[in-house]
Amino acid sequence: MSSELQPRPAVAAPRRPVRALTRLAGVTVLAGALVVGASATALAAPGPSADAERVSAAPLTAVDTATRPPRTTHGPCAYTETPDEPAARPVPLPPDPRRTPARGSVRVTVATNHGPIGLTLDRAAAPCTVQSFLHLVGKRFYDRTPCHRLTAYPTLSVLQCGDPSGTGEGGPGYRYRDELPTDLPPAPTDPTGERRVYARGVLAMANAGPDTNGSQFFLVYANSALRPNYTIFGEVDAVGLATLDRIAAGGVAPTAEDPAPVDGAPALPVTIRKAVRWHHHH
Repeated sequence: MSSELQPRPAVAAPRRPVRALTRLAGVTVLAGALVVGASATALAAPGPSADAERVSAAPLTAVDTATRPPRTTHGPCAYTETPDEPAARPVPLPPDPRRTPARGSVRVTVATNHGPIGLTLDRAAAPCTVQSFLHLVGKRFYDRTPCHRLTAYPTLSVLQCGDPSGTGEGGPGYRYRDELPTDLPPAPTDPTGERRVYARGVLAMANAGPDTNGSQFFLVYANSALRPNYTIFGEVDAVGLATLDRIAAGGVAPTAEDPAPVDGAPALPVTIRKAVRWHHHH
């Protein structure tokens, strides 16, 4: 069982590059899913014929006015400006020291209107991702932002956040490389063996294809089956899971086109009021 999840723009937007479609071998993805007003449905019904899930952060395209090459940091993480995908909220490139911290954990609390979500970030698993996330937390990039997407498929149960524009297309104006997991167990629901278990409590990055990480992340509230194409950089604590469960219990907001959706805006609107890093903890 699997489902095809394409980004669904909430507002009219210019056509985006085809690279937003994803790396599906031998599968034709509906380009219409990325075009506002297209009659094609954005979501294939879950079933054995549908190939590939998407936890995507679709790039936002603007008129390219850049006359210089995009800036890139000089450390091992190589955070790179994305002039054609401008920041949804202004933020500088993250620090990129030659010796990127790659040991230990860092605690962050994401305060939402439904309660706190405590996160433990794992530097060893994804040092560049943790460094970027902490940079965005420190710059208050996530404060007063919505969590724009809730999924309730049998094989994909996540809350997606991190886009200040709330459209699913916004990011920080830079991208960086994947730090993909290599030790996840195969998903029992996938006979092909390609999908892995992203377990309840996992904190991972959404993306728009290889090496396009930005600011959008997702929180897994029930074991999900995904190709291992999404960087895992931490986990949600017990209190945070209780908060996620309350949000998930509200379901997905119905629309005129779909009175009982399994993918879309949360029926209980979710706002990140503030994200705070804990510098001292036990």
